[in-house]
Amino acid sequence: QVQLVESGGGLVQAGDSLRLSCAASGRTFSRNAMAWFRQAPGREREFVAAVSWGILTAYTDSVKGRFTIYRDNGENTLLLQMNRLNPEDTAVYYCAAADTSWGRNRSDDYTYWGQGTQVTVSS
Repeated sequence: QVQLVESGGGLVQAGDSLRLSCAASGRTFSRNAMAWFRQAPGREREFVAAVSWGILTAYTDSVKGRFTIYRDNGENTLLLQMNRLNPEDTAVYYCAAADTSWGRNRSDDYTYWGQGTQVTVSS
């Protein structure tokens, strides 16, 4: 059974950093696309960042230059380094994995989802 478990969320102040982790089990995703999405209260889930097989990455405009997505294939783990956080980044962050090597910014591209981890940024 495939499981994605996120960790690393918390309450921080504006300007702080956090690193989210997503530990995968049940299969290896080193050659699959993986991504982070987030959902703020009252808003739809939105794409944050994705990494496809190799080093191809994509980010939503609001996090470019502040967030970095990368993976530790040895640990079957996806990470998201978030710097210079601001209150608009407050959301539940979800890890997602695809059955394919290429993923875009659409939720439909991803088959497996974690339960989410809360990130709250105070001003």
